[in-house]
Amino acid sequence: MALIVSLPIGTPPQTQQMVLDTGSQLSWIQCHNKTPKPRPPPPPTASFDPSLSSTFSVLPCTHPICKPRVPDFTLPTSCDRNRLCHYSYFYADGTLAEGNLIREKFTFSRSVSTPPLILGCAKDTSDTKGILGMNLGRLSFASQAKVTKFSYCVPNRPARTGSNMPTGSFYLGHNPNSAGFRYVDLLTFGQSQRMPNLDPLAYTVVMVGIRIGGKMLKIQPSIFRPDASGAGQTMIDSGSEFTYFVDEAYSKVREEIVRLAGAKLKKGYVYAGVSDMCFDGDSMEIGRLIGDMAFVFAKGVEIVTPKEQILAEVGRGVRCVAVGQSNMLGASSNIIGNFHQRNQWVEFDLANRRVGFGRADCSRSV
Repeated sequence: MALIVSLPIGTPPQTQQMVLDTGSQLSWIQCHNKTPKPRPPPPPTASFDPSLSSTFSVLPCTHPICKPRVPDFTLPTSCDRNRLCHYSYFYADGTLAEGNLIREKFTFSRSVSTPPLILGCAKDTSDTKGILGMNLGRLSFASQAKVTKFSYCVPNRPARTGSNMPTGSFYLGHNPNSAGFRYVDLLTFGQSQRMPNLDPLAYTVVMVGIRIGGKMLKIQPSIFRPDASGAGQTMIDSGSEFTYFVDEAYSKVREEIVRLAGAKLKKGYVYAGVSDMCFDGDSMEIGRLIGDMAFVFAKGVEIVTPKEQILAEVGRGVRCVAVGQSNMLGASSNIIGNFHQRNQWVEFDLANRRVGFGRADCSRSV
């Protein structure tokens, strides 16, 4: 499940669908010149047509960001044959986005727009939607647009696939619901702390434990904190659906699931190569056997997933505990995905370097 926001880009604005991703930096859209054609604005699902925007410009190779040594992207930028700045961006799931770097503005209303921001203009990606990169990097949308805080509310997905997906909410700036939020501080890392397994631009928080069915699992809190190599950091990531834990934490979660509902496990089944805690049976019955699952952070802040919603539908009647092994992703961090952020306000307060959580019914328009 991706969190998709529709944003007005260009002059006049063209509505573009973008996946909200707090785990990546570069924002990009699909770009294709489609002129000559009639003038009505294209539908929201269409790619962006640069020829229709008066504020569109392309970054030349001479731009400072186009220096190969700039460490903002997963692969170095390069100069294409048209002397334009070319980017390539790899994601943890193995997908690749590439194209030219451009400048374009977001126009929210007649009086509210951003200055032209650096974005990627993708020509040949398998995805139809772009990415709204919202991490702490200097080229993320949040940094370039000088957003001091943003928040979202992810609704439960319906039990039957194919039924109408509920709509959540996304705020840029102040959230009127924030009085009830509880906050945990972000861990920050200096430039000198270059650790091979650390993502210094992620929203890293201090997690202290996992509780299942009222029982706190025996996991050392150090498992959730970065070690000398940076492995073990715990990040809040809207761009990942499942939650992923390093081996020590995953094995303790699995041990407890087996203890509580082992007889119901789908034997020998591994979902997408990352999770072997899957079931064929009635989800309410299995949920009752397992109980609520809580992720416990510093300052007593918790995210609780109630037992009725603990299983993710993965197709063909199979349901899994939405927790995977991060090493199967090639990662060595703990990643709290959007499945476990449902029916919560999640606020990224950049000005005060903290993340807030507040229970809510996210399927209601707020």
